[in-house]
Amino acid sequence: MAESSYAYTAKDGTCQYNSGNSYTQINSTGHFNVPANSVPDLQAAIATSVTTVTIEADKLCFQMYSSGVLNNTNCGTSLDHAVTAVGYGNEAGQDYWLVRNSWGPNWGDQGYIKIAAVPGEGICGVQMNSLYPYVN
Repeated sequence: MAESSYAYTAKDGTCQYNSGNSYTQINSTGHFNVPANSVPDLQAAIATSVTTVTIEADKLCFQMYSSGVLNNTNCGTSLDHAVTAVGYGNEAGQDYWLVRNSWGPNWGDQGYIKIAAVPGEGICGVQMNSLYPYVN
């Protein structure tokens, strides 16, 4: 279903699925694991498709994010939260991943965070474990 028909509200509750709402059927036939710790491979994956990335989100530097590019190694790499990388860019000379969190539009920068793209595991471990689906 489109998000406009089934918006995420960041609240516990029951499934609100309504078969009467319009939706586009997408069938996944598998997934591609992005090679770990590779900025170029993650960038290529995001250019291909929305990509699931796993991060550490239990540190205050992540939880209190509001704007700019998060480039803080205190974020950690003990992966505990799956999010969606939807793009990448450069701000003031710093490459970053544009990530959509699931905590709703009141968190971060309207529900998004820019995480610095740096060599290795990445800030918050963003480059350690990612994948994207094969779809028809």
